[in-house]
Amino acid sequence: MPDCGRLRARVNAARHGWIPCDGSESDARGADPGFQYVEPKSRARKRRRSIAFSLLGTTSLVAVLPFLGAALSPAEAALPDMSLLAGPLNSLEVIWFAAFVGAVAFGVASAIGIVRIRRRTQARLERLITENGDLKLRLDRLEGVLDTDDQRLVVWPSRSAEPIVLGGLNGASGAPRSPNALLAFGTWLQPDSAVRLEGLLEMLRENGAAFTLTLQAREGGFIEASGRTAGGWAVLRLRDLTGERARHADLTHDHARLNSDMTTLKALLDTLDGPVWLRDSEGHISWVNRAYAAAVEADAESAVEQDIELLDAAGRRAMTEERDDDGQFKARLPVVAAGRRHVFDVIDVTQSSGSAGLALDTSELEQMRAELKRTLEFHARTLDQLATAVAIFGPDRRLQFHNAAFQTLFGLDTAFLEGGPEDGAVLDAMRAARKLPEQADYRQWQRKHLESYQSLEPREVWWHLPDGQTLRVIANPHAKGGVTYIYENVTERIELESRYNALIRVQGETLDHLTEAVAVFGSDGRLRLWNPAFTSFWQLQEEDLSESPHVSTIFGTCARLFSDPQAWKGLTTTITGLADNRARASGRMQRPDGNVLDYTTVPLPDGGTLVGFVNVTDSVNVERALMDKNEALREADQLKNTFVQHVSYELRSPLTNIIGFAQLLSDPKFGTLTEKQSEYTDYIMSSSSALLAIINDILDLATIDAGIMELDLGEVEIADVVTGAIEGLKDRLVDTHIDLRVDVPKDIGTFVADERRLRQVLFNLISNAIRYSDEGGVVELACTRTGSEIRFVVRDHGCGIAKENIDTVFSRFVGHTSGSRRRGAGLGLAIVRSFVELHGGSVEIQSEENVGTTVIAKFPQKPKVRECDAAE
Repeated sequence: MPDCGRLRARVNAARHGWIPCDGSESDARGADPGFQYVEPKSRARKRRRSIAFSLLGTTSLVAVLPFLGAALSPAEAALPDMSLLAGPLNSLEVIWFAAFVGAVAFGVASAIGIVRIRRRTQARLERLITENGDLKLRLDRLEGVLDTDDQRLVVWPSRSAEPIVLGGLNGASGAPRSPNALLAFGTWLQPDSAVRLEGLLEMLRENGAAFTLTLQAREGGFIEASGRTAGGWAVLRLRDLTGERARHADLTHDHARLNSDMTTLKALLDTLDGPVWLRDSEGHISWVNRAYAAAVEADAESAVEQDIELLDAAGRRAMTEERDDDGQFKARLPVVAAGRRHVFDVIDVTQSSGSAGLALDTSELEQMRAELKRTLEFHARTLDQLATAVAIFGPDRRLQFHNAAFQTLFGLDTAFLEGGPEDGAVLDAMRAARKLPEQADYRQWQRKHLESYQSLEPREVWWHLPDGQTLRVIANPHAKGGVTYIYENVTERIELESRYNALIRVQGETLDHLTEAVAVFGSDGRLRLWNPAFTSFWQLQEEDLSESPHVSTIFGTCARLFSDPQAWKGLTTTITGLADNRARASGRMQRPDGNVLDYTTVPLPDGGTLVGFVNVTDSVNVERALMDKNEALREADQLKNTFVQHVSYELRSPLTNIIGFAQLLSDPKFGTLTEKQSEYTDYIMSSSSALLAIINDILDLATIDAGIMELDLGEVEIADVVTGAIEGLKDRLVDTHIDLRVDVPKDIGTFVADERRLRQVLFNLISNAIRYSDEGGVVELACTRTGSEIRFVVRDHGCGIAKENIDTVFSRFVGHTSGSRRRGAGLGLAIVRSFVELHGGSVEIQSEENVGTTVIAKFPQKPKVRECDAAE
């Protein structure tokens, strides 16, 4: 097999211009040692062609040089005649002559070199062709040798390479001849064999683990599979099993199948509640199930080893003496099992190889009889609780059972009923109590009533009693004789039906006087109910609706007033659709006549659909007026924002000058200030800085509103940003004696964000928490990473926010006082929400008065920056 692979490698190498060498050299082209590159014919022809073009160019140059020289110096470049050759030559003539001789020599040398290279290349090419033919011949012979043996080889040169299939099988085992079909093991092998082979092949290719096993094909044949590694290749050999080996494999398979069947049978017997035992030819116990072991109070192994008997000596003697001619024994024997006395039905069958026995506990039969009795009593008690009267008569037509409702309904004497009277006597008692319908010929009616005992099918009749009650009587004959009577008092049901019909009439009148248009369509899409408003809304005639037209016909007529095919198509689909989950649908129709209708479809329990139309023309007109007013208010708000932005821009320049001059005044270089002057200068600088921060916030909000805010996104170290935000608040933390507790994991890492805006968000959140915290309080800052989300949580334990103010905390210029502390400008949280939402995140706030406030800012790992909306 390795020779075959090496031959294939040599053939492939020869096809691409490589020839074997002694391994001491390696071509510069990257070939493996052991092969040398030989230039293909096409490449050699290209090289010869380039050399020929070079000679042609040289010759042309030589031919042109005299003319070029003549152009440069006509007098000197003129060709001398033969007479001048005898005289002395000038320097220019010597140069031209030397150039000509050199060019000729170069051409001759090039031609000689080309001829030698061509001869050497031709000889090498012929040698390669010969060797290539020999390699192909040797490869064919090796493949022929493989084909002579009844086997197939599957070779994997590498884990990712396609397998190579060699050889062949005679097909007796059912193995396919096609390589692709052969490799699909599950299509021609038994499922268990295919799974085992694929698992072993995976281990062979992965770890080189060799294996040998016998496989069974779907057609019944057997195949021997062997897996080995050779030269780093994984090789699978498949051989048909014939003759003695096939018979041995068949016997092995049958033996395994019988063992499996026996194991399955023993497992089944092991689940039985009755004891089961097997004996060998000498009468010793060879196997017992768990029930047998439990009965003799031992485990199964001990029962077999110690030959513990379930039956006593009398039972075993009876089993030996009372066997029939077929070796079978059946009898009911008393047995003490697990310390308790039982009665078993014992069955034992003996054969030449041994015997098998089974014991069924009949003690449970008595328990079942008792249980059945209790069940009957339970059913009797259940029937006693029913409001429907029930009476059961036996085959002798005597009363066997009646419930309390029967006695109550007919008012019969208890002693009379307990005496088991006949059916006819019961009817006579009912007649005497006026609990039977009035009959002109009572005896004839009684005989007809008693025909139920000869009937095979249940009978149903209605009794209208003199006291106004109505009974539905069902006579159900028993298969073994007797009749069960069920007396259902339907007086209340009839009364309810009457009330229902009256309610339907009231609802009809109500629908007829509704101002909304209502139409009900059945599950088949046909009109079932409508009110006058429906015909008025859509200008329909009564004759158009009298024959229950289909919804498509009605909507086609309505389209005269509202010609929107899509709306009508959607309504038709909602009414006639067969969707599992039927849902409500609603919409609005603006008709050309100026009317505006809102429609709603409601699925009904019976599969129908109710469609309602409401004329909302007046409401729409009012809504439009309100929308115009709202638009005016929005324009006023925009004007206010524009004014604030303009003022902020105008204030920023002089404020910057004030800050600059205040800094100059505080600088000792420009003169020493008194203590009071220094204090005033500090006040000016702090107030100006606070005002500048407010103006910057206003400008940021203005930039966001204008839709021109751009984020400078990049990888941000979360821990560094948190540290930077805290650094700017250290003075305030010291002044307020507030303990800032930071919980940022060391491995929190980075995420994509605008570092400056993120620091501004954290600064505003912490600053806001400090403002609303009590002096000496605690502010907590935590950062966590959850999936693709980064969460910043800032929590204070201050005064909190009232419930009525929660919805306004993110509004601009809205602030709340905190005891004696001055409220802020009301821009901090508005800036926070704007910047977080620009990152594609969200902000949540949770607060409770006198407990504290928690703000959660959520950032995505890789934000999808949304465009700023000027209308926000």
